[in-house]
Amino acid sequence: MQLNLPARPPFSFSSVVRSHGWMQLAPFILDQDSGDLRYAHQLASGRVVDLLLQAAPGGEGVRVKTGADLDKAEAAEVARKVGWMLGLDMDFSTFYARARRTPKLAQAEAEARGRVLRSATFFEDTVKTILTTNTSWAGTIRMVGTLVEQFGAPLPDEPERRAFPTPGRLAQSDVATLRNETRLGYRAPYVLELAQAEAGGELDLEAYKTNDLPTPELRKALLAIKGVGPYAAANLLMLLGRYDYLPVDSWALKVVSHEWHAGEPIDPAEVEAAFEDWGQWKGLAFWFWDWDYKWDYKDEETA
Repeated sequence: MQLNLPARPPFSFSSVVRSHGWMQLAPFILDQDSGDLRYAHQLASGRVVDLLLQAAPGGEGVRVKTGADLDKAEAAEVARKVGWMLGLDMDFSTFYARARRTPKLAQAEAEARGRVLRSATFFEDTVKTILTTNTSWAGTIRMVGTLVEQFGAPLPDEPERRAFPTPGRLAQSDVATLRNETRLGYRAPYVLELAQAEAGGELDLEAYKTNDLPTPELRKALLAIKGVGPYAAANLLMLLGRYDYLPVDSWALKVVSHEWHAGEPIDPAEVEAAFEDWGQWKGLAFWFWDWDYKWDYKDEETA
């Protein structure tokens, strides 16, 4: 089955996919040669499908292919989920108007920068974000991969590939398994408690996608999740399209230091100050800034 989904222009499939490291985390698989993105996803019906995401002809949207035949409800779910993952209806015109006057962001509109790759569910994004804390990027890749391998439902035709585990499936695990076998370390009880709260109806992370809470209140709600600190909350807010806060980690400290402080040690307050006048867009300005110091953050620890 094939779906063709339009996007609000300007849109670049490649810019979204490569906007951050999510495309390296299971169940995403990026074909470096073609630029196609595969994603195994368990639908509400329980079926696990392989979604092949490609730039649509002309680049004005995305083409979604799946080897499975989908019924009407499943096709609508796939369209909705992919629309969210790629931010197809997002409007960055206000950000672009400001970026045009800023040399370090002058190419943002031409390159259709602004959208950030997201997972199909906010539960998945929250777990992945928790697994970025206090570890190297290689550690995050390993933890997410093991979590998917141990608890994700398999694709019928490719059982070695699995979807991200549902809250219900993870909720059936225990801290010892997640800590010692999945090797999540201190994060194990946080992931388990989050899964149990979501599966039990005490928490509805999907509702965060569409809620109209002021950003400070939404941030407060995210900080109430165990394992989510200021860095993780800012990262999650950006995935929700809220850019009022900066995800300050070791990478942020390093690049801001080299951009404005001659490489001297700085603290988070100085990172905040560098983008304070961007207001509601400061997280986006920070994320897509053309940094002078090209630093590979992947082997560094996050906050």
